[in-house]
Amino acid sequence: MPSLAPRIETVPASGIRRVYEQAARMQAEQAAATDIAMLVIGEPDVPVAAHIGEAARRAWTEDRTDYTPNGGVAPLREAIREKLRRENRIEVDVEQIWMTIGATQALFQAMTLVLSPGDEVLVPDPGYTTFTMNAHIIGATPVPYRLEPQHGFEPDLQALEASITERTRALVVNSPSNPLGSVFGEQTLRDLLDLAKRHDLWVISDEVYEYFTYGTRHVSLASLDEDDRVFTAFSLSKTYAMTGVRVGYLVTPKGLGPTMRTTQEAMISCVAEPDQWAALAAIVGDHSAVQDAREHYRANLGVAKEVLDAAGIRYLDPRGAFYLWIDMSHATQGDVAEWALDFLQRERVAVAPGSAFGRTGEGWIRVCLAATPADLRRGLGALPAPVAATV
Repeated sequence: MPSLAPRIETVPASGIRRVYEQAARMQAEQAAATDIAMLVIGEPDVPVAAHIGEAARRAWTEDRTDYTPNGGVAPLREAIREKLRRENRIEVDVEQIWMTIGATQALFQAMTLVLSPGDEVLVPDPGYTTFTMNAHIIGATPVPYRLEPQHGFEPDLQALEASITERTRALVVNSPSNPLGSVFGEQTLRDLLDLAKRHDLWVISDEVYEYFTYGTRHVSLASLDEDDRVFTAFSLSKTYAMTGVRVGYLVTPKGLGPTMRTTQEAMISCVAEPDQWAALAAIVGDHSAVQDAREHYRANLGVAKEVLDAAGIRYLDPRGAFYLWIDMSHATQGDVAEWALDFLQRERVAVAPGSAFGRTGEGWIRVCLAATPADLRRGLGALPAPVAATV
């Protein structure tokens, strides 16, 4: 048979899915075994709000199942424009808002617009897995910039600037961060924009977890952008517990309407119409379920910290998202990916190995706080404590 494009062989597999799929197989093979603590996938454990489901059902009942404009139905784009103005302090016109199949497509589409084969893109390390996967699929080179404990898990701007070459075309920023749960302050974001401006880089901002911050304010990069270099990916998946519905949106710099219309037609044509009406109900409807979810995750964070503190295990105290970044370097012997699989077999607890998010994640694990308190207590309670904490 013919060979695939060589660049496809360079796309790394997901280390998160490796653990998740093994856990799923264990459950399937042992029908009565429902005791695996699933702390590995970033899946909200709260139901979708009733008014969102009702909007989707109504769309199907009324046969609203046709093609829509490439960018989305007009009421939804208008509602997002108002939301961006009110909540994100971003002033845009409707032609800058494009509905996508989740933030996953939004991020990929932004990269396809600004990267060519051989280009370089700066990606956070640790960072969300698809940043690197997307770059490889396009034929670009992902260049990691390290987010390390000694810098408070914020970019070392001097090291970041030193990694820029004549082939660098874009900078990816993720705040609130998956996997870290860190939230960049306004000054850090301004510094990153200044760096991008000095080197004439595009900026792709992943703001999927915008509604989940704790004791701090989320700042949208585009609200600080003065020269139209920021693409922003948003999602309804985590906010409204709609992960399987697959609706997000990409906010572009000005003047890209014709280009977006063409690339959107080639890539997806449009997002499914019933899903768009559900998205509209989510955005303009009652947000009490979002507030309840945030408090649920905050309470779970308290449970998790209590368990880890008692064991003397180090972690990053998150200010956003619904993850906990935990240091297991005392137990993993330099291979956290294999350790996570062994931990799953031995303790029936599924966690994401930090190395799945980049080399800087070696020795760390990511735990999803969207779980029951019982699963968190059992799962985190099974983590081995540092030797110093047990004497």
